[in-house]
Amino acid sequence: MKYWKYYLVALLVIVIDQLSKWAVHRYMPMGMPGEVPVLGDWFKLHYTLNPGMAFGVELPAPYGKVILTLFRLLAVTGISCYIYRLWKQHAPSGLIFCISLILGGAIGNLVDSIFYGVLYDNAPFNAPTPWLHGQVIDMLFVDFPDGFFPASWPWVGGQIIPDFPIFNIADSCIFIGVVLILLFQNRFYSTEEDQKAHPVAADDPAAAQARQDAEASEVV
Repeated sequence: MKYWKYYLVALLVIVIDQLSKWAVHRYMPMGMPGEVPVLGDWFKLHYTLNPGMAFGVELPAPYGKVILTLFRLLAVTGISCYIYRLWKQHAPSGLIFCISLILGGAIGNLVDSIFYGVLYDNAPFNAPTPWLHGQVIDMLFVDFPDGFFPASWPWVGGQIIPDFPIFNIADSCIFIGVVLILLFQNRFYSTEEDQKAHPVAADDPAAAQARQDAEASEVV
């Protein structure tokens, strides 16, 4: 698989993510009045804004958001370079595909942080500038029923069942990419160790490409 195709995967994630956010902003009222049930009361579309990181974690104002946005920019630059490096090293296609999902999701949320304060005028009221202070648009809501964990359960027994964080497509792709890497890490990294143990085969482009294609067909 050519290296640019992995960046195409990331681009596809970005496009789908941004189109979904545009549609939610354009056609849905914010909050409870605009909720749209998808799978009964369990899964809904719910328009909300996230001013910080995952799960609403924020850095102190007034420049915490700028620091977070710049960190995201450095992160996506590093991930982009890492994908090309993995491709040059003939890493498994499945591993690079998963990292491409993570890259696309990270850039999707980065676009929100950089531009949405201007495009959608959703920067917090105390932001020194709308640039780099945009709030991320979230809309995917898994609504667990209110109640308590059974008292017999260890650690959480008797505690209130917490609300599941509202997320978006970019978050989903990051989560899926990380989970797939964790699930298939033995296969991914054992392949890299095999390449180190057999440098001749690792340096053979045809053999490396066949190995990548085989990994991709098993994982993707």
